Amino acid sequence: MAIKFSDFTDPTQLVLIAGPCVIESEEHVHKMADAISAIAKEAGFPYVFKASYDKANRTSLKGFRGPGLTEGLRILDGVRQRGYSVLTDVHETSQMGPAAEVVDIVQIPAFLCRQTDLLLEAGRTGKIINVKKGQFVAPHDIVHAADKVASTGNRQVVLTERGSSFGYNNLVVDMRGLKVMADAGWPVVFDATHSVQLPSGGGGASAGQPQFIQPLASAAVAVGVSGIFVEVHDDPAHALSDGPNALRLDLLPGFLRRLKLLHAAATADVILEKE
Repeated sequence: MAIKFSDFTDPTQLVLIAGPCVIESEEHVHKMADAISAIAKEAGFPYVFKASYDKANRTSLKGFRGPGLTEGLRILDGVRQRGYSVLTDVHETSQMGPAAEVVDIVQIPAFLCRQTDLLLEAGRTGKIINVKKGQFVAPHDIVHAADKVASTGNRQVVLTERGSSFGYNNLVVDMRGLKVMADAGWPVVFDATHSVQLPSGGGGASAGQPQFIQPLASAAVAVGVSGIFVEVHDDPAHALSDGPNALRLDLLPGFLRRLKLLHAAATADVILEKE
């Protein structure tokens, strides 16, 4: 069943957005979608597959960017045709139309979250729009990006926290920001893997601290979020992008079980009222 905006506004559930950082191959994309979907279904999470057709903001010119718009969207369309909901990030206004024909959720990259033309073009697609809060944007300021999308008449906006710059090559997550964004009236997703990234900290590539994925995600669920975003890979050591901060596929079942228990405790009153 295709993801709906109402899935993000239902306090009794958590949406899972997960997949490899970039499309490495058609075979790998389908393999990951099948594996993650089965785990998400077992854990009771609505699931959205995530992968990028182009990583336009790699640290080094030598970094793998992906198959590009045409081939990448063809591959993602194949995933969607098999019944999966799909999210991908769009970096240019000219790519918005083609991408919107294929995906269920259009993602605005963190570095581009203040680009007015991109936000407006995204809103006009009528799709769910996931705006990633830039590392340089305060929680109370990202609402302006949401307002830009909503000005098109499309109020299906989700805001995603992915950490804030803290000195050089480091990020921190201010858990107060999750509540600040939610209080502005928009569903909030926590990006548990980019939040443990060490940007450009690997000598021409980003490094990461994956040991903190579970603790930060747990804290975010306890604070109260609508979804969790994790980049997942079956072999992070050999991933073509963001491997150092990805969650290993074999760790995903335990990761989701813990979050499910925390979410049930955090929303106990809401669940009892619904029952």
